[in-house]
Amino acid sequence: MMPRPLLKNTFNLTYRKIPILAIGREIYCDTSLVAEALEHFFPESEGYRTLYPLAADGRSYRPMIRGFASYWTDRPLFRVACGLMPASIWASAFGRDREGLIGHSIDAEKLGRKIPENLSKLDLQLSMLEPLFANDSGDEGFVFSTESPSLADISLFYELKWGEEIAKGKYTEGITQGETKDGELEGAAPVLNAQRYPGLWRWYKMMEVYFENLPSTEETCKNFEEVVKKMRESPALGTRSLLLPTPRSTHAELDKKTGCVEGALVSIAPDDTGRDDPTLGTLIAMSPEEVVIKPQKLDPPATVDVRIHFPRLGFVVRPSPASKL
Repeated sequence: MMPRPLLKNTFNLTYRKIPILAIGREIYCDTSLVAEALEHFFPESEGYRTLYPLAADGRSYRPMIRGFASYWTDRPLFRVACGLMPASIWASAFGRDREGLIGHSIDAEKLGRKIPENLSKLDLQLSMLEPLFANDSGDEGFVFSTESPSLADISLFYELKWGEEIAKGKYTEGITQGETKDGELEGAAPVLNAQRYPGLWRWYKMMEVYFENLPSTEETCKNFEEVVKKMRESPALGTRSLLLPTPRSTHAELDKKTGCVEGALVSIAPDDTGRDDPTLGTLIAMSPEEVVIKPQKLDPPATVDVRIHFPRLGFVVRPSPASKL
């Protein structure tokens, strides 16, 4: 379904993907920017955990960790994991929905026949990862030798865990809205196991225990109107706080040449899927890594006056002629 009705009607946000983060009346899209916003507004210096702990050598590998999560786990590894989904999922309402997202038809039977090929591709990914964790002592460690899991560990574990379980047929009933039942398939076991990749497997099981032992802090709000009410009552960020910190400000000369200047109507869309359903809005602020817009008014109008933040990594920002969705 394009776009998501809840986001479109509440915020006039036509962006399709999840998750999104709301801090007051500021909406942050895409995991890469959500992580940076959480790190900025809930810093380690105030007692919160960090996604970027220091490495054993005392250095911060934050740029490398961000790149690992965005360019490796969220791209080639994620695509491989999607390729392990049973054909029954692609033949359901889920597959029909994804056809609209990616812009072309899906052959469920063909994708089913490609699972062995995608298992081989997963084996490639695991082979590249194994040296990170292989050592003679058997000591447990994290991806960048940090004292606790970083965003790199979290993103890698999530992709492998989701890929392993979806390949087995887990979640099938929920994903297909009841069209098919959960299965008990072989899944990724031929390549993701303790014998083939002992170091990676040891880390994987350690991460399972780590997450199982974390205290639950999630609160579910059953009344969405209460959330909307709190958002309306929240103060807006000031001009100096609107953008997340970056080493340099936006390049004004290049912005002028591309037409992405304050006050311009711009179109923002992912550079992979969902490009046919961009979010339109007035450009409020921009940095080398982030763009902030006031969304274009749609029918019905938004119920909350928000500003929407997108990362520039993985998204295309361009001037757009006025239009309505």
